[in-house]
Amino acid sequence: MALLLSSCGHSHNDSSETGGTTPPALSEQDALATATPIKHLVVIFGENESFDHYFGTYPQSANPAGEPVPDSANAPSNVANVNGYIRSASLLTANPNTTSAANIAKASAAGFPASYMNPFRLDRAQFDTSSQNHAYTPEQQATNNLKMDSFVAYTGKGSAGGAGAFGTVAQVMGYFDGNTVTAMWNYAQNFAMSDNAYTDSFGPSTPGAINVISGTTSGADKLIPGDTIADGQGKFTMINDGDPEGDICSTNAAITATMAGKNIGDLLNSAKITWGGFMGGFDLTAKNANGTGGDPTKCTRSTVSPNTNRTVNDYVQHHAWFQYYASTLNPNHSRPSSTAMIGHTETTDGPVDVHSATLSTNKAVNHQYDYNDFVSAVSAGNFPSVSYIKAPAFQDAHPGNSNPLDEQAFVTKVINFLQQQPDWKNTAVIVTYDDSDGWYDHSAPNILNSSFDPTADQMNSAGTCTGPNAKQALDVNGKQVNGRCGPGTRTPFLVISPYAKVNYVSSTPITQSSVVRFIEDNWLNGQRLGGGSNDAIAGNIMDMFDFQSAPHTTPVFLDPTTGKKTSSAPA
Repeated sequence: MALLLSSCGHSHNDSSETGGTTPPALSEQDALATATPIKHLVVIFGENESFDHYFGTYPQSANPAGEPVPDSANAPSNVANVNGYIRSASLLTANPNTTSAANIAKASAAGFPASYMNPFRLDRAQFDTSSQNHAYTPEQQATNNLKMDSFVAYTGKGSAGGAGAFGTVAQVMGYFDGNTVTAMWNYAQNFAMSDNAYTDSFGPSTPGAINVISGTTSGADKLIPGDTIADGQGKFTMINDGDPEGDICSTNAAITATMAGKNIGDLLNSAKITWGGFMGGFDLTAKNANGTGGDPTKCTRSTVSPNTNRTVNDYVQHHAWFQYYASTLNPNHSRPSSTAMIGHTETTDGPVDVHSATLSTNKAVNHQYDYNDFVSAVSAGNFPSVSYIKAPAFQDAHPGNSNPLDEQAFVTKVINFLQQQPDWKNTAVIVTYDDSDGWYDHSAPNILNSSFDPTADQMNSAGTCTGPNAKQALDVNGKQVNGRCGPGTRTPFLVISPYAKVNYVSSTPITQSSVVRFIEDNWLNGQRLGGGSNDAIAGNIMDMFDFQSAPHTTPVFLDPTTGKKTSSAPA
């Protein structure tokens, strides 16, 4: 195995000639020149939540007895500025979904009243919901030519046995408030969030995972019926949840693909900047407390949710951002040679050949690790410059396998941990999501990338997904392609950092690829990926930072169970 180690830019300031004390050396990450004071970016990439589903009534919650109450003392002074139901109260009582012809037909056939199709509060006791339909085409149909009025008909699913709207396809109109997503509201009220963040394209987890690292879903190498479509230029566009080809956990080769082009990891590698993708369950050699795992040939690690008692496999291959690219694929989930090497380039000679018959012997690490490796590296003082984090599936927020209470426990654990590190002073955490799960959101996207696949695209009419400001998206060779219609659906986006503006809601238009743009601007002098990536047109997240004032480094510790503030870090 050839070993490549990026140079360690330690900086020493020896003041011995003047009798002073030599200060501690900077880590190689802190010594890097960056455009902002941020030296460490952590992206917690959750699953399947729309903005209205989590923040529709922000910052006003119902606060029934016995439920956690968010930090209302820091509520915005002008709540009408938040693009939610408080600004447009009629959405709660006379929602367009109640008069949509497609919805009325659906409600009539199912036998429930139109009133069920107004947004309604999901109580904390209703934390475990169904997953809604969040595929590429149904999400466009729910948007219905930007009228945002056909969610019940096209993306709605209900929970069997549930009372009222909760038990029907009108569940898609439900929203949580600060009594359930308490931690998220407290982070928003003590740091910054966006109310104008969208997925780069319509569709579920895989397009979101690919967009947040590359800004494009163009360049899939094969047709996977239902998951990729012909792009019109000889390749394919990923629109739904195909698996990454070459991943040992992708057991059905018929539904796997490899993506062409570059991702942000490639640019970071070229610049010798430490980074990693850290996923729950990625280490196949590890064994969980329930005895699962421990076999490097099987992807069987699982966890029992303490809130639902449901057993869920920790690792989900179609969520694995960097596994879709030969340049960043760790096919056998090979382990780093040491904690000190986490984040550094450590690979075999040459690129991974995903079509090779000897793939099973490939030991490439390629910056892909387990979430536990992130904790180990940071604890050891080896905090990568850029870290993408995915929770074990029971904590990733995806309805059906996760929920807000399990998600809250993971997110608070990560942020409480980071706030106790010496490098918290120059760290930024982004919490955002791969898709909306199809949950209702009233805010229409501003379509910039149009698409005209005769079957998959259905937003304006059959075969059309476009808007007044749209141009057809490009592939890696600069040619127009189908399958990338977007921005798609609105999702939560929070920035938690000593440099985040306090109690601030930004309305600057951004997308998932804005994360890529921030990395490029902060560490890479504005270098872009090219190849039709949306990083070139993505909005800037800088509005959520304040680099002029002194950083607010006092930790905001939250209880993992309640989401409420605590005076010290929970054990």
